Amino acid sequence: MTKRSKLFENKYYLTAKAIALAVFPLILICLPKTAFNDHENTICLFTLLTDIECYGCGLTRACMHLIHLDFKGAADFNAISLIVFPILCWLYAQEFFTTIKQLRPVKVNFNL
Repeated sequence: MTKRSKLFENKYYLTAKAIALAVFPLILICLPKTAFNDHENTICLFTLLTDIECYGCGLTRACMHLIHLDFKGAADFNAISLIVFPILCWLYAQEFFTTIKQLRPVKVNFNL
């Protein structure tokens, strides 16, 4: 085993990861839906080089609006978010429950 694989199986690492995965959505819910609406200052490399918005531009802002159930606002920023956001939620939940399962391994009793 490498040091990295040992870290990912460490009980404290898995506990910290599970707590972070549980708290992060709560932080996003507590933030206002307009927290990331500053579209004047972009960090998108494609937009900076070409002055054209890419397909991902506005996705973060749209997801914030979807978290607060503002579907029209989300569609105004990026219509693809209506497809991408549920997929992201599914993957996020899958990662959370996988971490919980790793934290609490199933003990099998073979004594019959």
